[in-house]
Amino acid sequence: MSAHRFRRTRNDHAKETAEDYVELIAALTEELGEARAVDLAERLGVSHVTVTKTVQRLQREGYVTAKPYRSIFLTELGQDVARQARERHELVLAFLLKLGVPEEVAEIDAEGIEHHVSTETLASIRRFLG
Repeated sequence: MSAHRFRRTRNDHAKETAEDYVELIAALTEELGEARAVDLAERLGVSHVTVTKTVQRLQREGYVTAKPYRSIFLTELGQDVARQARERHELVLAFLLKLGVPEEVAEIDAEGIEHHVSTETLASIRRFLG
């Protein structure tokens, strides 16, 4: 097996949490007008401490701005990452639904696949879907 394949998968896993968080922060902001740590914890099924640590990492990496006991906001970089993750998710979901995968299963599967699919595969899915 090629080391390149394993390296890519490890890199994809490293990006996955950041993408999940920024995508959810964007959705919460759109839905509720703000994204709070308590809402992230509830939606992700993790502890408040986990959210706090992850948000601190996302701040260091330039995806969000946040202050203790305040809402969390996406930076321009965070907004771009959230948009790209949402587009990948919607494309993979549409593909799975077109294949006949039940909607609930397709949603769950798309959530995982979206982080690991290559740009080449996404282009092929786009062509397939027309």
